[in-house]
Order: sequence, then C-alpha cells, then structure tokens
Amino acid sequence: MMLPLLLAVMQTAEPAPDTETIIARMMQADEARRATLERYTGMRRYRVENRRFNKRAEMLVRCRFSRPGTKEFEIVSESGSAAVRRMALRRMVETEREVSRHEDQRRDTQISPANYEFQFLRTEVRDGRPAFVLSATPKTQNPLLFRGVVWVDAEDYAVVRIEGSPAKKPSFWIRQVTFVHRYQKFGPYWLPMLNESKSDVRIFGHTDTVIEYFDYRINSPGEGEELAHPRRTQ
Repeated sequence: MMLPLLLAVMQTAEPAPDTETIIARMMQADEARRATLERYTGMRRYRVENRRFNKRAEMLVRCRFSRPGTKEFEIVSESGSAAVRRMALRRMVETEREVSRHEDQRRDTQISPANYEFQFLRTEVRDGRPAFVLSATPKTQNPLLFRGVVWVDAEDYAVVRIEGSPAKKPSFWIRQVTFVHRYQKFGPYWLPMLNESKSDVRIFGHTDTVIEYFDYRINSPGEGEELAHPRRTQ
C-alpha cells in the first residue's frame, strides 16, 4: 500500500519543468481530452446554509454536457428556503448555463495564459499523486475569473484542485468569498467532484455553499449505461 505513495514522493524530488512548460503541457493535454469528450451526464447536489438566519436550501440537478462545451440543466428536486433557491442556487445554474453557450465566454474563463499569470510555487503529493502547485493571478477583473492557487497533476497535466477567491467581488453586499474546487479522474477525464465556498455577506452574515458531483455517464448516447467510476488511488 505504501509503495505507490513512496514512488510518488520520489518523483517529486526530480526537477520540475519550468512554469511555461507546465502550462503548455496542461493546455495540450486539456485539448486532447476535450477532443474525445463528446458528451456526459452527471448529477449535482447543491446545498446552501446561512446560520445567522437559519436558512437552508438544497437542489438536485441533472447536468448534460455536449461538445464543444454546452451544458443543459434539469432540476430534479429542491427543498428548503424558496428565496435562497431563487436568489442563489438557480442563479448559479443559470450563470453556468449561459457561459457554456458562448464560445467567447468559455474562452474568457479558461485557466490559460490568456487569462492568468502563473508562477511556480512547489511540487507536492496530492491524493497519492505528484502535482505542481502554481499561483494564478487574473489579467482582468472578470468576476468569473479567480485569484489563487492551482494544483496540476504531474502525470496527466490536468487541474486537480483550485483554491482562491473571485478576481472581482460579485457585489457591494459580499465582503469576501473563498472557495475550493476539487476534481477527480473518471477514466481518462478529470471532472469536478466537489466545490465548497464560504461567503461573508453584509447583513446576512456567513453563508456556506457546497456542490457535490456524482453519477457521471461519459460518452454514452443514453441514460441506461454503466456509471463512469473514478480512478482510485492507493
């Protein structure tokens, strides 16, 4: 059980490529994966909780992705505060839907040299796999960009984790937002697994938002195929 982790640690001792090479390989690997990812369906569970006013809401959503990047969403069930669902959960879904429909918006939010300045920080083991850790500084104040840290898998050159905050505060009412995005390997593809964000909102106080991703079906024409299970690490 310890051998794979030991080998991964040994790999991190090797000199890392320079930042430009890491980003170039990441872009090439991402393009290669996108070329074969025709479609997928997956389930998402959105949860929002505001402790100050004891408000909670949850929404179960089915997402359908089709190349080149369009996403359609179907709300399967929802519960909790109607106001929170309308103002937070449905707005998140609609924003992602609209961004996915426009190539220029997808391009403007991509993790790429066109949108970010990157700087190499270190190499570390993440979930049993070596990863390069880079800082990411947005080049514009696009509120859909972020400022933070990116983990890039050293073998697949895929983004496996992001920690940060929006490049621009969404509104006057929001004092601070921090988030963690985690990705997991499903066959040859790295897809979202968990998003967690914490917001400090004027008047409303602290709010937690969690999005769980599960039940992926990849490149399947219908709904009845076997699920795509993540690659397990030792």
